[in-house]
Amino acid sequence: MAAGSKNTGKNRQLVKGAHQALDNMKYEIAAEFNLPVYQGSEDYWGDLTSADCGRVGGEMTKRLIAMAENSLANK
Repeated sequence: MAAGSKNTGKNRQLVKGAHQALDNMKYEIAAEFNLPVYQGSEDYWGDLTSADCGRVGGEMTKRLIAMAENSLANK
C-alpha cells in the first residue's frame, strides 16, 4: 500500500477489472430506470433521491446474486 493511501482493505478490489464491469452495470440499470445520470459524469448522483440510488444498488445485488447462482449451478 502506498504511503498516504486511505484504502484500509475493506473495499479493495478482489477481481481485477471488476470495477469497470460493475460501473457499466450501475449505469445500465440507472438508464433502465430512466435516471438522469450518465457514465463519465464523475459519479455525481447527488441530485437523485436515496430511494433511487437504493433501487440501483438493490437491482445490482439481485443481478449479481443471479449471476453467482447460475455460475454455481453450471459447474
